[in-house]
Amino acid sequence: MNLQILKLLEQNARFTIEDLATVTGLTKAEVEREIAEMTAAGIICGYKGVIDWDKIVTDRVSAIIELKVCPGAGSGFEEVARRIARYPEVESVSLMSGGYDLSVIVRGKTFQEVAMFVAKELATIDSVTSTATHFVMRRYKEFDINYIEGASDERGNILL
Repeated sequence: MNLQILKLLEQNARFTIEDLATVTGLTKAEVEREIAEMTAAGIICGYKGVIDWDKIVTDRVSAIIELKVCPGAGSGFEEVARRIARYPEVESVSLMSGGYDLSVIVRGKTFQEVAMFVAKELATIDSVTSTATHFVMRRYKEFDINYIEGASDERGNILL
């Protein structure tokens, strides 16, 4: 496993095999083999562009949902998380330490659509004991990408 290749791909998944070979000092064949092995091992899970949807789409709402879960006999957090992850509205599911058990990021077209999804789908799962919904009002940084570099806020101040 080559951590340098992973770090480079995490910074920019569009690096070519040639770019990666040049930076790492490996041959193209070595880079291709490393990437194939890390993909087969499930270390590289996919490639994705990071889009600032707020700049082009107005009917897109995100929310972070805190779930408290009391897993039943024979089904732990993994089974509950697997079930929740199957919903197309769900962008991510994470097991958490602290005041709640699962963090679920949900996307929808409206606040009401997300709220209804939580009420009708997530809150009705037998092992879910409570939910808390936090709507995302604005993203400033995500996946190491700063969305507001040099932008000004409503008062005209430059945000750094």
